[in-house]
Amino acid sequence: MGADGPGGNEREWPGGTVLSRLPGVLTDELLRLGTPKPCRAGTVLLHQGEPSTHVFLLGHGKQPRVACVKVTVAARNGTESLLGIRISGDLVGEMGVLREGPRSATVTTCRAMTVHRIPIDSFRLFLRRREEAWRVVCHMIADRLDWANRRRLDFAGYDTAVRLARVLIELAAHHGTSGEAGTRLGIELSQPEFGKLIGAGRDAIGLAVRQLKDLEFIAYRYRTVTILDLNGLAAFADPD
Repeated sequence: MGADGPGGNEREWPGGTVLSRLPGVLTDELLRLGTPKPCRAGTVLLHQGEPSTHVFLLGHGKQPRVACVKVTVAARNGTESLLGIRISGDLVGEMGVLREGPRSATVTTCRAMTVHRIPIDSFRLFLRRREEAWRVVCHMIADRLDWANRRRLDFAGYDTAVRLARVLIELAAHHGTSGEAGTRLGIELSQPEFGKLIGAGRDAIGLAVRQLKDLEFIAYRYRTVTILDLNGLAAFADPD
């Protein structure tokens, strides 16, 4: 079988994800708890406010192999925020399951991929039975809280262009791939989606992208960002 089924090991999953942090035997055991299901791009896996009955493990895509989903939340007035991006090897839907409450966000696939739907009881039993897996999930939750806290601090302390630079550096560190032209982000987002990620409106994010392009820090085309000057972008992102 391939990496999405028993027999895959942690080296086949992107670094920093739940499946990359688990020993191979626990990765296989967790994957076996759910049935793999192919999904098209734009599939809503979880709906904000719905009952929490299962979690999803994110499998691989086809081209490119590392797939991703968007985690969004809508306020009562209709304003939508992009909380984060999850990629192949990540877990989604765990918060509602662990706190026995409704879904706190909506999760939508960015491209065609395989997902593994794990029932709530099977997931909880797995965590009770496998202490090491529970530690990995706790680490993941702590990392996501740190990300959210950094975005709040960025919003309070920096202008839009600096906030964009800071989030681009973090995304590149987690998902980027190096090439001759520079570091290409392993995820694709539109300018409005970047705006939702850093709390900026359409006009503000457009100006910020243009500023980073004019400074020759990045190239942006067809939802794809390439960091041309990582050191320069890092210095711009840390003006203090």
